[in-house]
Amino acid sequence: MFVWDTLRDLTLIILMVCAVISVGVGIATEGWPKGTYDGLGIILCVFLVVLVTAISDYKQSLQFRDLDKEKRNIQVHVTRNRNRERVSIYDMVVGDIVHLSIGDQVPADGLFISGYRLSIDESSLSGECETVNIDKGRPFLLAGTKVQDGSGKMLVTSVGMRTEWGRLMVTVSEGGNEETPLQAKLNGVATIIGKIGLAFAVLTFLVLTAQFLAAKHGGITKWTMDDALSLLNFFVTAVTILVVAVPEGLPLAVTLSLAFAMKKLMNSRALVRHLSACETMGSASCICTDKTGTLTTNHMVVTHIWICGEAKTVECNRRGNALKSSIPEKAAKALVLGIFLNTSSEVVKGRDGKTEIFGSPTETALLEFGLLFQKDFDAVKRECKTIKVEPFNSVKKSMLALVALPSGGLRAFVKGAAEIILGMCDKIVGKDGESVSLSVEQRKDIANVIDGFGCKALRTLCLAFKDIENSSDDSIPDSGYTLIAVVGIKDPVRPGVKEAVQTCLAAGITVRMVTGDNISTAKAIAKECGILTDDGIAMEGPDFRGKSTREMKLLIPKLQVMARSLPLDKHKLVTMLRKELKEVVAVTGDGTNDAPALHEADIGLAMGIAGTEVAKERADVVIMDDNFKTIVNVAKWGRSVYINIQKFVQFQLTVNVVALITNFVSACVSGSAPLTAVQLLWVNMIMDSLGALALATEPPHDGLMKRPPVGRNAHFITRVMWRNIIGQSLYQLAVLGILSFEGKRLLKLNGADSASILNTLLFNTFVFCQIFNEINSRDMEKINVFRGMFSSRIFMIILVSTVVLQIVIVEFFGTFADTVPLSLELWGISILLGAVSLLVAVILKCIPISTPNYTENVKHHDGYELLPSGPDLA
Repeated sequence: MFVWDTLRDLTLIILMVCAVISVGVGIATEGWPKGTYDGLGIILCVFLVVLVTAISDYKQSLQFRDLDKEKRNIQVHVTRNRNRERVSIYDMVVGDIVHLSIGDQVPADGLFISGYRLSIDESSLSGECETVNIDKGRPFLLAGTKVQDGSGKMLVTSVGMRTEWGRLMVTVSEGGNEETPLQAKLNGVATIIGKIGLAFAVLTFLVLTAQFLAAKHGGITKWTMDDALSLLNFFVTAVTILVVAVPEGLPLAVTLSLAFAMKKLMNSRALVRHLSACETMGSASCICTDKTGTLTTNHMVVTHIWICGEAKTVECNRRGNALKSSIPEKAAKALVLGIFLNTSSEVVKGRDGKTEIFGSPTETALLEFGLLFQKDFDAVKRECKTIKVEPFNSVKKSMLALVALPSGGLRAFVKGAAEIILGMCDKIVGKDGESVSLSVEQRKDIANVIDGFGCKALRTLCLAFKDIENSSDDSIPDSGYTLIAVVGIKDPVRPGVKEAVQTCLAAGITVRMVTGDNISTAKAIAKECGILTDDGIAMEGPDFRGKSTREMKLLIPKLQVMARSLPLDKHKLVTMLRKELKEVVAVTGDGTNDAPALHEADIGLAMGIAGTEVAKERADVVIMDDNFKTIVNVAKWGRSVYINIQKFVQFQLTVNVVALITNFVSACVSGSAPLTAVQLLWVNMIMDSLGALALATEPPHDGLMKRPPVGRNAHFITRVMWRNIIGQSLYQLAVLGILSFEGKRLLKLNGADSASILNTLLFNTFVFCQIFNEINSRDMEKINVFRGMFSSRIFMIILVSTVVLQIVIVEFFGTFADTVPLSLELWGISILLGAVSLLVAVILKCIPISTPNYTENVKHHDGYELLPSGPDLA
């Protein structure tokens, strides 16, 4: 299929038709087999170009197919053979019981078994935006729909392509080959270059034909087969110039570079969902990151508790008995009920008999703590009937449950953000375990305890309950609760995060923490990570959303931490950064409510472990390990993609300019093109397919993260690139011009084959100039272009292969390539003239060029200085 796609290129079709005509005319004039050489040489070159391009496209398609499969690989919690386990959507079978919670995608068709307030968004199937409430009266759940609210269990009845969603996908092709912004920009560049090439090709053909007709014996009325062959060769040369001029390697280089980056990022635990994210991430000037799980390990443990008026340290799980004995029995029982009955997690026995907890890290930490007081989780759950549950969401920042107690009566439990739950309480569990009124002084003391836990970088939660008389109304109250305890949960900062933040700052990327935790915890973690500086601002979401647009514009440049934020606060921050401050923003998100912010940002980063399926679908990149270091790695690869494509464009434009001008000028002056069709096709393959593969797959180096980001509207071809292109082109044109017109005299070439030797030398020198220019293009600004070259396996293989093939073509395939074997002395001259381009590159790089593109988009306000560029930055 890819061979056929490549063969449909118009210029290649024209070349093949010309080659067939050339073979026919050649046999008629020069006989077999001599007359076939020119035509067969063109056919062989076309075959090689098609083969290399098709293989390259095929390998990329395999990579994208693997990535596409990984994108759809959802991990699902199921109960199977009485065991709760986490399985891939591809391994799910009919009969599995699936556990659903807010933000999940329903992975199969099935029937509702049990749950609380389960509402489903079926818009992906029905197109209706209203949510559907699922209960035993309406139990049908369909694959591809999203859980909007609540939680539940369902029995799987059909999977894969047998679901309603699967049948729909058979008829509708999902996705397609998306064109990234850079590809669109380069396609425009390729079109302009192609038009210039077409003009040169037409002019070359007209000049060669005019000179041939002027010198033709017998006038224009008498024609021989040789004359027809000469005109055909002129046409083939013109078409070949067009083939060389049309830079089909530009989109190939983008695709190659993106495919290479995506594969490497996948190995580094980052799944790129949209190709354009790879490019855009390289321009990111701001990252708004979550705290929990991204900057921290997300492995939580209860280390502090305040209960019955005393703060206690939980030293170690094994010392649970000592802790239990220090708490009054009534208070301990209320604590256990508050933890066990108001949870969306489950405690199960694994196949190996060990106790496992399935749920969020916070819930897991609380349940592990609760098991110190009461080992039998299921016994507590069986004693009390759960009537209603309001699952945790990021707006309320609390979870509520209404249960029927075995002794009769109802009890409501609530847990969540410490200061919010404290505001719902008017009583407290006293030192003897009884409920007592909560005084103003006690409320102040508890607020100080919460702040104290926060300053120790602990997540703080409050647990509370309220006894309710039996009533027909099952609504859960939002006030009048009795505070049981304040819990401090330790979530350590991930190793290497501080260094990753410093890397971002050195790269001109501002890191802002946006979290739902309280301000004290957020500030403590931000300082530990190096995000919050002495002159930075930390504030809470309610204060932020109360500011006017003008106040926000003044505030945001120094804003480094936003605590107790709602998803809408994050959305507002991202919008202000993009629209008002013109920043390129990357934002992380894990919840369903983060979807608007992920969609609004230039690059949406969803968490692979903690993230809901809704968040992942809206994101451009899924961070599989939820690690901030991986985000920095994505930025690094994004910059690498952009720089690699710039290297290739610099390399290709230089070859284009030299090949077009050399053939055109030589045709005008001498009446013949020094580079034949076969030779130009070989150069085209070096330049397009092999050049793209060599330069577009260079891995990133640490230096990329020591420069500011590229601006949103920066010119792709920079002044530095123009300097290198013009300088190298002038050198190569000078060398080829001197060889063309003075080569015989300077090299003392005499004899019948002197013209063939000179043309071969010209071709050989031209190719070696491109080989050394390929090395020059590895770094557009640094003098040492050999750094890391020998460790870049793909680059070295292509470089060595190109040199070996050039030797083979010149020495052994002269019949097809119009070359003759060269002496060692002439080989040395070709290589030396090519190598001098390295010296030319050094001289060019010493010419200072300002680089405004790097700083164009880094706009700081109110005393913030513009990032320096070039030598100043160094």
